[in-house]
Amino acid sequence: MTLAAALTLIVVLGALALMMANVASPELVLLGGVVILTAAGVLTPEQAFAGFANPGMLTIAGLFVVAAGLRETGAVTAWTARLLGRPASERGALARLVFPVLAASSVLNNTTVVATLLPAVHDWSRRIGVSPARLLMPLSFASILGGTITLIGTSTNLVVAGLVEQMAPDHAGLVPLGMFDVTPVGLLVAAAGGLVLVLVGPLALPDRRPPVSLEDDPREYTMEVLVPARSRLVGLTVEDAGLRHLPGAFLIEIVRENGVVTAVDGTRRLSAGDRLVFVGDVAAMVDLQRLPGLAAAPDQVFKLDGDRRTRRIVEAVVSPRNPLVGQTIRDGGFRSRYQAVVIAVARAGERVAGRIGDIVLEAGDVLLLEAQGGFVDSQRSRSEFVLASSVDGATPPRFERAPAAAAILVALVACITAGALPPVVAAFVGAGAMVLFGCCTVDEARRSLDLTVLVAIAAAFGIGAAMQVTGLDAAIAGLALAAGADQPLLALFVVYVMTVALTELVTNNAAAVLALPVALALAERTGAQPMGFVIAVMIAASASFLSPIGYQTNLMVLNAGGYRPLDYPRLGLPVALTTGAVTLAVVPWLWPL
Repeated sequence: MTLAAALTLIVVLGALALMMANVASPELVLLGGVVILTAAGVLTPEQAFAGFANPGMLTIAGLFVVAAGLRETGAVTAWTARLLGRPASERGALARLVFPVLAASSVLNNTTVVATLLPAVHDWSRRIGVSPARLLMPLSFASILGGTITLIGTSTNLVVAGLVEQMAPDHAGLVPLGMFDVTPVGLLVAAAGGLVLVLVGPLALPDRRPPVSLEDDPREYTMEVLVPARSRLVGLTVEDAGLRHLPGAFLIEIVRENGVVTAVDGTRRLSAGDRLVFVGDVAAMVDLQRLPGLAAAPDQVFKLDGDRRTRRIVEAVVSPRNPLVGQTIRDGGFRSRYQAVVIAVARAGERVAGRIGDIVLEAGDVLLLEAQGGFVDSQRSRSEFVLASSVDGATPPRFERAPAAAAILVALVACITAGALPPVVAAFVGAGAMVLFGCCTVDEARRSLDLTVLVAIAAAFGIGAAMQVTGLDAAIAGLALAAGADQPLLALFVVYVMTVALTELVTNNAAAVLALPVALALAERTGAQPMGFVIAVMIAASASFLSPIGYQTNLMVLNAGGYRPLDYPRLGLPVALTTGAVTLAVVPWLWPL
C-alpha cells in the first residue's frame, strides 16, 4: 500500500469514527477529510471539489425546490387528506400509509416526503386513536423502500449514478444509469418490504407516546372558517369531511344565513357559505388554514394589499396600550390599521364566543394573524403588541397553484423517463417552473436547499476519488478476495453486507461513495459484470433499518414517535433481511454475473 493510500485509509477511518461518535456533522467531517487529502497532495483541487459540479448532487438541489413547490401549494396536504381517511384497523391504517408513501417516494426525494408527511401522519394517528409510535417508523421505512424504485427516488441513487457516470471510462461494462434501471429490483424490494411493514408492524412496534404532545398547549383559540361555493366539502357530512376528530380542534357551531347550528354532530351536512367556528390550539388553527376545501376569514384575507405569497402567519399579544382595546375587530378597522387579518383569538384559556369580527379586543388577547412579511419587524419599535412572532412553517398555502405544481412534477418525471432531458437539466427546469408559476417564492426555494446534505454529498465524492486514485479501493477488494470472496456471487454478498454495515454506521450517501469503488474492484477481480454490483450498492446503501443514525428519515421520526434506539431493530431486522434476500436473489438473475 502506498503512502497516499495509507493516508486516505486513515482519513476514511477517522471520518467513520467521527460520524459514528457524532462529534461533528457529516458534511463538516467529510469536507475536512477532503481538505486534508488535498493539502497533502493526494488529490488535486479539481479532483477534490469536482463533486460540487456533479450532476447527481445538482439534481438533488433542483428536486429540493420542486418539493418546496409541492409543499407550499398544499398539493401534498390534499393528497394525504384523500388517501389516509379513517381506516377500520391498525393494519388498515398501515396499508393506507405504507403503499402510497412507497409510490410517492419513487418520484420525490424520500427525505422531503417524510418531512412533509410527518406532521400530517402524527395528527392522523391522534384522529384514529393509534399511537404515533405505531405509524411513524413505518413512514420512514416506507419512504426508504420507495426511494429504491427509480433513479430520482433518493439522493443515494443519484449519488451512485453520478459516480458511475464519472467512473465509466475506467471500467469495462459500466454504463450510465437510466431512470428505471433499478426499478425491477427496487419494485420487488419495496413490495416485499411494504408487506413486512403492514404484517409485522403491529406485532413489533411499541405503543409508546411521544414526550411532547400538542395538547400541552394551554391556549385555546377561536377560529372561523368558510366553506366556499366550489369547495370539495359541499354536500359532505362533518364526519366524511374529516372535521369531526381533528387533533387539537373542535367544531362548536355552524353559522348559516337562517341561523346557528350548535352541538354539531357528525351527520350534519355542509353547505356552500357555511361559516364553521372551531376552538383549539395554535397548531390546530394553522392546520385548518392549510386544509383543502376551507377558507379562513374570506371577506378580509383577500382584501389585504400585496401578494398572498409574501404573507406570514403571526402570533401577537395585544398590549394595554393598543388603541383598539374595547372595540370589536371589525369596528376598530384592524385590517386597514395593521394590514393584517385576525384569523383566530385566544383569551386566558377560555373560549371567546361569537364570530371573529364581532369579538371585542381585550389586553392580553393572543391573536393569530395573517400579515405581510414585514409585520413582525414593524411592531418591534411600537407598543401596540406586547409580543409578535411568526409561526414556523405556517405560511398560507397557495391551493390555487396546486394543479400547476402537480403538472410540473408529472412533466419532470415524464422528461426524465423519456430521456428528453438529462435528470439534472429536468430538475432545474422543474425548479425554475415552480418559481416562475408562483408555486414557491425565490426565498422559499432558497430555504428549501438543505446545504448540509448537498455539501456532504459533494465532499463524499472527493473521498471516493481519493480511494480510486490511490488504489485503496483495489487494496480493500484484494483483502476481500483473500478472505474467500473469490466467486462473483460471494463477492456480491460481501459487497451488500459491507454497504449495509456502512450505511448503519454513517450516512447513506457516504456509504454509497465508499462502497462503490470497492464493489467495482471486486467485480473486476472476479471477472463479473459490474452493473449488478452497482445496483446492489444502490439498494444496500438505502437499506438502513436497524438504527436511527444511518438514514436521515429515521432520525426525523425518532423524537416524534417517542422511540428508543433499540426499537428500530424490532421492525427493522425483518425488513432488512427481506430486502437483502430479495436483492441478492434478483440481481444475479437480471444482471448475470
